[in-house]
Amino acid sequence: AIEKIKELAVSIEGKSLEEKKSLLAKCAATTLSSKLIGGEKEFFASMVVDAVIAIGSEDRLNMIGIKKVPGGNMRDSFLVNGVAFKKTFSYAGFEQQPKKFTNPRILLLNIELELKSEKENAEIRLSDPSQYQSIVDAEWNIIYDKLDKCVKSGAKVVLSRLAIGDLATQYFADRDIFCAGRVAEEDLNRVAAATGGTIQTSVNNIIDEVLGTCEVFEEKQVGNERFNIFSGCPSGWTATIVLRGGADQFIEEAERSLHDAIMIVRRALKNSTVVAGGGAIDMEISRYLRQHARTIAGKSQLFINSYAKALEVIPRQLCDNAGFDATDVLNKLRHKHALPSGEGAPYGVDINTGGIADSFANFVWEPSVVKINAINAATEAACLILSVDETVKNPK
Repeated sequence: AIEKIKELAVSIEGKSLEEKKSLLAKCAATTLSSKLIGGEKEFFASMVVDAVIAIGSEDRLNMIGIKKVPGGNMRDSFLVNGVAFKKTFSYAGFEQQPKKFTNPRILLLNIELELKSEKENAEIRLSDPSQYQSIVDAEWNIIYDKLDKCVKSGAKVVLSRLAIGDLATQYFADRDIFCAGRVAEEDLNRVAAATGGTIQTSVNNIIDEVLGTCEVFEEKQVGNERFNIFSGCPSGWTATIVLRGGADQFIEEAERSLHDAIMIVRRALKNSTVVAGGGAIDMEISRYLRQHARTIAGKSQLFINSYAKALEVIPRQLCDNAGFDATDVLNKLRHKHALPSGEGAPYGVDINTGGIADSFANFVWEPSVVKINAINAATEAACLILSVDETVKNPK
């Protein structure tokens, strides 16, 4: 069965980028057809394909961010070829900071930039009360020294995973620098990957090599939220989908639908071979196994026929789910797949018409590796159950 899948698999390798994107978009649209966002499947399919291609062929799925913003229309959703995240909590003075930069240098930190008094593990002994002022001044000098080093680095955007206090916010605003504290670790890592920056745990010896950059940074209003957006990033390898819609439950379901489409496109792009979906490949393998069983003598013929019959469960279940006459549709599929010319091999269940259709022509595809893994897993599960000769019931 697995050898037959490999024989029937069609490669999408060697095609131009535009051809590949077109094919993958149709593949993603098929995945989204049965979802809540099926009415806008073409719109979201192209967005998914662009996002997957943006992160490359490696396993970088964490580099695709999906940000949900309630309100607006589904078509208000958009893709950022870079990083976008919601504006974090800000202190007084934030309003005076610039909200847009072109080719800024970006400093990423994992330290607090906040005035704090040392309350623990500290002991101060004074012989002269006048020395107390020098202790207070030292606390201010420490924070001002950190801020001064950030400014001297040449960065125009400063992000930190920890808090950036009101003193630092106003200090940066006076020097036309944008800052954001308490940035989520996931978002900060994605900014680092996209801009080529390195997250620093100290402000000492900040060199140019640890600073990131991008073509445009801006803070933008999206619905009722403010978003920090980094676009035109040199390293690439990251993308963000900003998802709009009505109720929260709808957006949650839309996010799950997009995740399914992303996984399918990524798998098709990574393995580059696909087979006809809609139960077509299952019916073709079933036909092949029934034909092969006739060449085998003994009880093995019964086993192979049972295996072939089990594969017909997939198209039958598709018909039941859609409310079609499963027996009638399966009879049509058996007849089509039995044609000696082999032209019926890609035919599967057509959910739109209630009949059968060429799944390849309708872009109902499945990555061949997914089908191979499913058959392997099902076979191993069946063998495991058959190897059990006795069960013990725990009496209550």
